[in-house]
Amino acid sequence: MINSWLLLFLFSLAAFRLTRLLVYDKITAFIRSPFHEEVDETDENGTTVTYIKIKGSGLRSWIGELLSCYWCTGVWCSAFIYILWLIVPAIAQPLIILLAIAGLAGIFEAVLTKFMD
Repeated sequence: MINSWLLLFLFSLAAFRLTRLLVYDKITAFIRSPFHEEVDETDENGTTVTYIKIKGSGLRSWIGELLSCYWCTGVWCSAFIYILWLIVPAIAQPLIILLAIAGLAGIFEAVLTKFMD
């Protein structure tokens, strides 16, 4: 079996990437759009600020709140990845590796961008 620390590291990177994918990335905006409305406002300095307005009520509102909260979505993404790994490891393992690689690449990009600017 894979070393438990390595497994924890891979799961953490995979959950990080899946969470960012759902909460922030433009490619998954179609998932958030039934639950969120992005509103742009310009302040007195001319800076445009975008904020999220949750749509609907009940379950729709709950899902909108979930998808607007990085921490909340992260818990559910972690649970999804772990349960998938327990039930169908043959499907979960390649997905976890793919998300972990993408997550680490994203971290590298953010660090490099910060130091290169």
